[in-house]
Amino acid sequence: MIGRYGWTLALALPLLFTACKKEEQVEAPVPRPVRSVTVKPSDSGETVILTGHIDAQDSSAMAFRIGGRMLQRFVNVGDAVTPGQELARLDAQNELNALRAAQANRTAAAAQLTQARSAFERQRTLLSQGHTPRAQFELAEKALSTAQANVDANEVQVRIAADRVSYTILQADAAGTVTARGAEPGEVVQAGQMVVTIARKDGRDAVFDVPAQVLRSAPSDPRIAVRLTDDPSVTTTGRVREVAPQADPVTRTFAVRVGLTDPPAAMRLGATVNGTMRLEADQVISVPASALTEFNRQPAVWVVDPEKLTVSLRNIEMLSFDQAAVSVAHGLEPGDIVVTAGIQALHPGQTVRLLGPAG
Repeated sequence: MIGRYGWTLALALPLLFTACKKEEQVEAPVPRPVRSVTVKPSDSGETVILTGHIDAQDSSAMAFRIGGRMLQRFVNVGDAVTPGQELARLDAQNELNALRAAQANRTAAAAQLTQARSAFERQRTLLSQGHTPRAQFELAEKALSTAQANVDANEVQVRIAADRVSYTILQADAAGTVTARGAEPGEVVQAGQMVVTIARKDGRDAVFDVPAQVLRSAPSDPRIAVRLTDDPSVTTTGRVREVAPQADPVTRTFAVRVGLTDPPAAMRLGATVNGTMRLEADQVISVPASALTEFNRQPAVWVVDPEKLTVSLRNIEMLSFDQAAVSVAHGLEPGDIVVTAGIQALHPGQTVRLLGPAG
């Protein structure tokens, strides 16, 4: 028979063997080899390249001062115009009738003025001879003043009617190019409704949609190099003329207008251009593009704890991106260790072995 100590030993031996077996199976994880770089600020200013288009420095929306049915439009999109050139015409019949009526009223008022003046002269002569009372003379004087006021009022009405006739003709106020049209012949247009838009010939702007990070990192008065996208040999320079006070609600970028210095003729309205600007040197941190991943639907990189050699994901704010490198505006500090190769198989807290940057 097995005694009390025998049963205890019999039960303990299997547990001991099981514990030894588990201890043999649990092995320390092997650190995953990864390549990495130590973050440091760029030695030179980062170059940012943005894509935009050529636009007129000033544009005018041409419209009639009065409403009416438009009979003709003499220009189309792309046409060059000169100062005073006729652009469109309204049906002027109503305005011409009003002018004729005003002229007729002026003629009638002039006749009344002549009659009142004759009556006044007659009463003044009779008064000097003592053949008419002063009250009769004063009535003639008052009638003359009233007749003169009617003539003046009708003269103003004639000028107003003549102006309205002239308003039925729309003329260009400066040289330029038609860039848009807003009404077609036969339409009834309202006063102030855009009929055509004219891009003035005086100057050209390059317009870019710029991220807020670039605006923060840009020099105070940057000089922008601008070149045609389809012909890089066509180049010019410019300076920032205007920055939109509010970001676009969709892209969250700011429209920046760069006034061009002596733009080449090849830089026509609407042409696609590239703008190059160098940012401040002490505000740029770059990492290889291979380090970029995504976390919480935002750009991120794997950062290595230098003491524990474990990795964690960290979101970053990008300044610019190309096939070789990513410029970081926020999220990394000098001295941070960033994984640049082997990021696909990593998970938070994983132990790694650093191999250094790729050769």
